[in-house]
Amino acid sequence: MNGGLLRLREALSTINPAERNAATFILENPEQVCTLSVKELADKSNSSQAAIIRLCKKIGLDGYKELKLRIAGDVTSISSNSQEAYHEFKYNADIPTFMKTITENNIKSLRDTLELLDKEEVSKAVELLHKAHRIDFYGVAASQLIAQDAQQKFMRINKLCTAYSDSHLQLTSATTMTKGDVAVGISYSGETTQTIEALREAQKAGAATIAITKYGNNTLKELSDISLSISSMESSIRSAATSSRISQLNVIDILFTAVAAIDFEQSVEYLKKSRETINKTYR
Repeated sequence: MNGGLLRLREALSTINPAERNAATFILENPEQVCTLSVKELADKSNSSQAAIIRLCKKIGLDGYKELKLRIAGDVTSISSNSQEAYHEFKYNADIPTFMKTITENNIKSLRDTLELLDKEEVSKAVELLHKAHRIDFYGVAASQLIAQDAQQKFMRINKLCTAYSDSHLQLTSATTMTKGDVAVGISYSGETTQTIEALREAQKAGAATIAITKYGNNTLKELSDISLSISSMESSIRSAATSSRISQLNVIDILFTAVAAIDFEQSVEYLKKSRETINKTYR
């Protein structure tokens, strides 16, 4: 049961100063924290016991005991070299280094996202998508590519869905949604204005809302009925949506596969029919 350090790192930008003091101390001294009481940690980190308990709750844990257990698991993983850090690119690296770096970063992002995803939230999202009369996927720039991938997948199992690239069309579509429809907003930052406005209009119209966004508090998450958290630690050259894109695609694959599996035989027939039609038309 790991993921304590990951959750703390991902939440740093969204917590208050007292909680951040504790989180920073833990991230810098994980082995030491495993032996500290909550009072001792509060004293050493210039925080408070109440702030530490709040911090545990904010990152989805029951309390300080669970946090210590998770950190102990993280420490073991780090010491066995099974939990690598993200690697930054170097402008003068050779091709083999680029190949290794981007692959390892993508793998790290997928593993971290698996730690952050809430199984209950995923289950609720799958149920909503399975029952949905219509599904709208909203995204801008790189996240729009994720939306288009989702549309292509869900259409193949006979789900009525859209993924308009034009933000005005996204907004227009959102206003026509009704109860029983589902709107999915995709934004790593959770602060993309066009995606937020489309999701807000869909919610006003009565649709259920799902966010696929980074871990921690942001506007898109707060606006949504269900939030599915991804990890990528974007920075520098990686801010061009590299590892976050992989994480988003992986979440879409999880949702699609789980929805298709509910009506497995029917889904297989739809997939077979669409594949045969395409092959026959463009062979």
